[in-house]
Amino acid sequence: MTPAYITLFKTVMKRAVSARRAAETGLCKIASFDPKAVNRAKCALPDAARIAAAAERVGALGNLGRFSLILALDGHELCVCDCAQVLGGSISAASQHLKELRRLGAITFRTAGKMAYYRIADPRWVALAQAAVALLQPVPVRRASA
Repeated sequence: MTPAYITLFKTVMKRAVSARRAAETGLCKIASFDPKAVNRAKCALPDAARIAAAAERVGALGNLGRFSLILALDGHELCVCDCAQVLGGSISAASQHLKELRRLGAITFRTAGKMAYYRIADPRWVALAQAAVALLQPVPVRRASA
C-alpha cells in the first residue's frame, strides 16, 4: 500500500507537469471561454468560402517553385524554358507550376509560334509574395533615447 504523502506528491507533480506543458504549448490552464469574445471573433471572419479560397491561394505559394515564379515574373515575361532555368529544374516541372498558377488566375500566357510566354495576370499575387518576403526581414530594434 502506497503512503498518502507519496500519492499526494505524485498528483501534485502530474499537475505541475501538465501546467508546464500547457504554458509551453500555449494552452489554457482552465476550461473556460468568453462567449462574447468568441462571437466577436466569428463575426470578424469572412465567410467560409472566402477563407477556403484564400487558403488555397496562399497554399499555392507554399511551394518554392510557384513562389519563385511569381517573383520572377514580376515585370517580366518568360517562356516555359526560361522559367525552367529560373527554377533550375525541368521544363515539365516548370510547366506544372505554371499550369497551377494559371488555374488560380495568378498568371496568363500568350503564344508566339511554338513559344508560350507567361506573365502576371493579377498583381495582388506579387504583392502577397513580396509581403511574405518582407515579413521575414529582421525588424529594426528601436533604442530608447537617453
